[in-house]
Formats: sequence, C-alpha cells, structure tokens
Amino acid sequence: MEKIYIGVDVGSVSINVVAIDENNEVLFKSYVRNVGQPIDTVKDELAKLHNELPDKEIGGVGVTGSGRQLLGYVLGADVVKNEITAHATATLHFHPDVSTIFEIGGQDSKLIIINDGTIADFAMNTVCAAGTGSFLDHQAQRLGIKIEEFGEIALTAKRDVRIAGRCTVFAESDMISKQQYGFSKAEILKGLSKALVRNYMNNLVRGRKLKPVFVFQGGVAANIAIKKAFEEEVGHEVIVPKYYNVMGAIGIAMLAKDEMKRTGNHTKFKGFGVSEEKFETTSFICKACPNECEIIQIKANGKVIAMTGDRCGRWSNSVI
Repeated sequence: MEKIYIGVDVGSVSINVVAIDENNEVLFKSYVRNVGQPIDTVKDELAKLHNELPDKEIGGVGVTGSGRQLLGYVLGADVVKNEITAHATATLHFHPDVSTIFEIGGQDSKLIIINDGTIADFAMNTVCAAGTGSFLDHQAQRLGIKIEEFGEIALTAKRDVRIAGRCTVFAESDMISKQQYGFSKAEILKGLSKALVRNYMNNLVRGRKLKPVFVFQGGVAANIAIKKAFEEEVGHEVIVPKYYNVMGAIGIAMLAKDEMKRTGNHTKFKGFGVSEEKFETTSFICKACPNECEIIQIKANGKVIAMTGDRCGRWSNSVI
C-alpha cells in the first residue's frame, strides 16, 4: 500500500492540513479558519483527507505552528518543529534557488534568509498587528469590500496616498482621515498595501541585506497589491508559490517523511478519530523578567503537554 505523509500547521487564524506522497507531490490540502476549536477543526479536516484518500497508509505525521505542542500530542505526531524550519523546507523544495522568504500570516509575519540552501538568519514579528492578514481583513470589512477583491481594487488606483502603517490605531485613523479628504477606496487600499510592506521592512528587515530570489508566502500572498508593493520595495520580482498558503504544512510533512525514512520507525499517529482525551487549561504569571507574561498550561491526564504565552521561549520550549 502506498504511504502518505501528513502535515498540520496550526496557527492562530488558520489551520492547514496537507498530505504528500513519497515524491513530495501534494495529494490533499486544506486551508480553513481557526475558530477557536483547533482539535475539532483538525479532526474534521483529517476526516476529509481520509475520505479522499481512503486506501493510503499513513507513513508519518508532522505538526508545526503556534499550536504545535498540543496538536502534536493529540495526533501522536512523529515530528513537531517550528514554523521557520517548516516554511524553509517547503520553499527550498519548490524554489531551491531562494535567498529571501517573506511570510505573512493572519497574526504574525516572518523573514527567512537562506544561504546555500540552509537557514542563515530569520526574524519574526508577533507583536504588531498592523503587518498581518487579520488587520487587512478588518480594514476590508470596514470599507465594505471582500478581502479577495482587495488587491485588484488597490491596483486600479490612479494616485498614491501615504497611510501611516506603524500601528493599527494610527493606520485606521489615517485611513478615515484620507477618506474624509476625498481619496477613493482604491487609493486608500493601495496606500495601505504599501504601509504594510513598510511596516514589515521596519520591523523585520532592519538593515539586513536582502538578495533575490524572493519568495512571498502565507495567506496574505494572495493579495496582488501586497506582492506589487514588495516588488517595488526590493526592486525585483517576487515569486508567489503555487501552494503559498499551506507551505508550512507541506514543509512539516516533508520533514516527517524524511524522519521516518531515516529512522525506519512506524508512525505514532493515533488515527483519524483523533484522541478523545480531556484537556485542562490553567495559567500563571512568569516572574522571570519585567514582562511578566501570562503562561498558559495545557494538561492531559494531569501531565503538562504544552505551554504558550511567553515571549522568550522559556516555558514553551521546555515541553517536548
């Protein structure tokens, strides 16, 4: 029986599930909103996968994303790794000559620098919402347009208008002000696209020297106005890969496949029904530094299986 390898990317806004074969061909992919019930959502998507590929043997399972610890435990994942590694793995497979990866998701953004096929540097922005997809969603809704039409409308603008992009509050206030001065929706959306890219450059690039080939992925890569703004910023073509919105899931599936082949182990996958264990959530305030982060603990059968909420990784990296 032919083996397939499952990759799951659990983010704060979306959950992505893919299945690849031995040759890294994508046989199944799904991109759905995370509505606050990640276990149930993953369970539903796995059921769809099983219905589409009922005769395949599961060779391995990998999980990445902000919710990787919990879902890794629930699924019985063979590999649990961070998003940087997963995204870089998939991008290098599809575009082996890549040097710079721009990734913008619903709640965070990433910059990955590749040198000779390996990760040389990276940066993540998990603090400023002005550079993320959820902010674009909110502004599109406020302007009464569909987010899918955002890019096309923005590119019809005849004039440039500068929108303050440092902060969501300032950006929204500036957009309202520009509307009152008579600028069109298209011009404001074009200005917002450029503001988002400026925000990305200021927060993540910070003087790093970027080299082509440039690849842009994540849910926001569907927005052609953001792609164009990146191209104007770097003065070079920016590639949006075919599977731009599920690259993390593809990458972690590839890593799971490589791990299972390297070790020769059988998968620990618990099955398509997914664990029905009861989970308990508690929290505490970390006093290790002035940030005083609220740390969320998730327990299964009295054992801590995942922790999140810390900015430094002190707690989230302590649970395997």
